[in-house]
Amino acid sequence: MAMTEAWKNQALDASVTVITHIALLDETDTELSGGSYARKAVTWAAASGGIVRPNADIEFDVPASTTVSKIAYYSAITGGTKYGEDDVTNEVFANAGTYTLLAASTGIQLSDPT
Repeated sequence: MAMTEAWKNQALDASVTVITHIALLDETDTELSGGSYARKAVTWAAASGGIVRPNADIEFDVPASTTVSKIAYYSAITGGTKYGEDDVTNEVFANAGTYTLLAASTGIQLSDPT
């Protein structure tokens, strides 16, 4: 049975309450470390169209000699439960810099079972 968009929005709003932080991963699925890097707190806008997005862009400090390949969703600033991950376009940092995760390009959605 296909679920309605209204149901998906409600389910997403309820489920993202456990996702409190977003992390950056490299091409080996390892969370970045070093320099001023840290997971960032995330708050979520109300789900719409079956997608829930961060309510604002999130800026990360990235150490030198790093490639950002994925983002991951966690329940805590350190440790915690990893709830999933998404690929992003690889961005290589030869020097320390910043990576901005755009809220408009980031989202979690529910798929109907097949």
